[in-house]
Amino acid sequence: MRKLLNHVYEAIGETPMVRLDRITKIYGVEGAIFAKLEYLNPGFSKKDRPALQMITEAEASGTLKPGQTVVELTSGNTGTGLSIVCRAKGYPFVACMSEGNSPERARMMRALGAEVFIIKQSHGESAGEVSGDDLAKVEEAAQQLTKERNAFRADQFCLEGSVNAHLLYTAEEMWEQSDGEIDAFVDILGSGGTFVGTARGLKKHNPNIRCYAIEPEAAAKYAGLPVKNHGAHKVQGCGYNMTLPKMDESLVEEFIQVSDGEVAECTRNLALHEGAFVGFSSGANVIAAIKLLQGRERGNNIALTLNDSGLKYLSTDLFQ
Repeated sequence: MRKLLNHVYEAIGETPMVRLDRITKIYGVEGAIFAKLEYLNPGFSKKDRPALQMITEAEASGTLKPGQTVVELTSGNTGTGLSIVCRAKGYPFVACMSEGNSPERARMMRALGAEVFIIKQSHGESAGEVSGDDLAKVEEAAQQLTKERNAFRADQFCLEGSVNAHLLYTAEEMWEQSDGEIDAFVDILGSGGTFVGTARGLKKHNPNIRCYAIEPEAAAKYAGLPVKNHGAHKVQGCGYNMTLPKMDESLVEEFIQVSDGEVAECTRNLALHEGAFVGFSSGANVIAAIKLLQGRERGNNIALTLNDSGLKYLSTDLFQ
């Protein structure tokens, strides 16, 4: 057990890992799913880890100056983590977010002291659907604000801290908690930091661990499939149909596609049968693991993360 902490951000990481035996039974598959409960981080998502790591590394290198403003684009989770870390460390934080993301995220960041800019969508997609074009507009706004505020850009797509957070910590925790009994790892691609960092970390322990990257079927760029609906889908924070600067395809055993419908159903089943109240991307990870346990990973152990809290999706149709 941790000793008394001085700051909330010191509680980031060391999340529990649980077997999802009820889910595997519901879907009738052989094998086990080991899930890291990342939604138990202080900001209710796995993105607290890179938020802390990026700021820590920038402080150590001197690229982030005392009291300097920090800017980043976000679907809400990295922004929430940065809101917590920056507030505690004395850095004003400015978040840029697409209007397609759930409004709970913006409200949470503002409650934590962040300044939040909401950017209109490109193609008039439905609320809760964000495309790569939408992210490009948010990126443009983030670049402009970084210049105007003479700010440090906590760029989760480009900074090494986005990968290191999972290479140094998530992967090591997974390995220790599972006693090394991991055959495969799955993760849906957002910035790519979780997939690359965790895959590299696990493969350091066992090069034979197979790592699968997940994409929404509407925006399966890396799988080379046609884009649907302008690449818009409901798995917020993931599947932007863009080249990811930190992506390392040499780590990928196979690209797995998931649909909005099966992701939503699996996410609801996680709440109903496992008591895990999580969001869309967590359901995407689990349904991809289920597909693998039905086929080439039958009988094996698959590790993954449950990425964020279902509380961030109460305005969507996920739990209606």
